[in-house]
Amino acid sequence: MKTLEFMDNNGYRCFADSCKQVSRWAAEQKIGRPLKDDEVVHHGFKGKLCNHPDNLWVCKNQSKHMRTKHRR
Repeated sequence: MKTLEFMDNNGYRCFADSCKQVSRWAAEQKIGRPLKDDEVVHHGFKGKLCNHPDNLWVCKNQSKHMRTKHRR
């Protein structure tokens, strides 16, 4: 059975049963472990609605994320 999703106030897809962002779940599957609380998922060129592993990068913290975000 497919889990229902909803869009949060920031426009990210979340699972309805846990409110977890789909992108965080997909990034965990990509790296093979749970994300740490301070790790941030960066969406690539396909935007925040594309949660394909090739469009996701895990940044160590928000500071690293901002540097990645502004470099692209």
